[in-house]
Amino acid sequence: MNNDLSSFNFENYRIENIEKYKKVFPIYDSFTLTLYELIKKFLGNRNLKYYTIEHRTKGYKSFGEKSSIPSDEDPNSPKYDDPLKQITDISGIRVITYFLDTISDIEKVIENEFNVIEKIDKKIDLIDENRFGYQSIHYIVKLNENRICLSEYVKFKSLNAEIQIRTILQHAWAEIEHDIQYKSVYTIPVNIKRRFMALAGLLEIADREFQTIHNVDEKYNNEDMVKIKNRDYKNVRITPKSLKIYLDKKIGSDARMTDFSYDFETRALLKLGFKNIKEIDDCIKIYDDDLLSRIAWLSRQGQLIRFELMLLAGMGEHYIKNHMWYDEEWFIKQQNQCLEKFKDKKITIGNYNPKVL
Repeated sequence: MNNDLSSFNFENYRIENIEKYKKVFPIYDSFTLTLYELIKKFLGNRNLKYYTIEHRTKGYKSFGEKSSIPSDEDPNSPKYDDPLKQITDISGIRVITYFLDTISDIEKVIENEFNVIEKIDKKIDLIDENRFGYQSIHYIVKLNENRICLSEYVKFKSLNAEIQIRTILQHAWAEIEHDIQYKSVYTIPVNIKRRFMALAGLLEIADREFQTIHNVDEKYNNEDMVKIKNRDYKNVRITPKSLKIYLDKKIGSDARMTDFSYDFETRALLKLGFKNIKEIDDCIKIYDDDLLSRIAWLSRQGQLIRFELMLLAGMGEHYIKNHMWYDEEWFIKQQNQCLEKFKDKKITIGNYNPKVL
């Protein structure tokens, strides 16, 4: 490096660093993808629900710009004299969660599975620096010793990565703030500052409220599970989760059914007028799902088709008239054909109508 700092050529330094980086970029990019797959596996193994995991390896231009920024202490000297060793976010992972509580769960995973070099709470940094903005947790990590000794990972032994953890709302704030590029309370216009601060507070409150709603919903779901197990259906809400648990117990589970299937079926039941699981059970309790399926379709169909046949038998014409597809000709024709087959086989057709209960 040139000892005459006053004439230090930052542009040449930037170009020099980019050329060095190009030679090692493939291994950093491989490291980034390896971290992404590992974190996805770690979170999946612990059944932690998250919105998404983003990953990126710093581009040539971005690395060149960061590697050649001036030092805070001496603006005539670069901040990094060995950028490839000193820049710790060349490989970057960002885990975006739905809820605040999940952040602490993911922190435990990171701290258990990686060698943590540094942990940074951005909320504390913002307060210390008289700045406003989003909250998030940043880690600087290496692969731990148990993993580095394996042949497929040994090439990453000296590499660092940054892992960020934030909620969707924190992420939204970060993206918007970055786009507007207002960073300091000292430079932002006062009227804009007030609006930014108010919005930051609202987002923080929203994050906490979403967490509270989630916690209450989980509490109700757990209570519903216990009630279904004990066949106490009266006050059990009709939700995708409660419906699945009830049907698994009532007519057998079916791994082919998806979350979307139960969500759709829940909406259909509410449209039909059902208000709780007990009303559903009262409607279908005398019917054999397998028998109805073989009468209507000559074979045992999937769980939800068998369930819908039970509803049709229990409600009769009310099922067709109250259904969300009540004005679809194909639906009306199909259901009436099933009803005729049931009648031919001496199946009792009910008159259950939850809308008048």
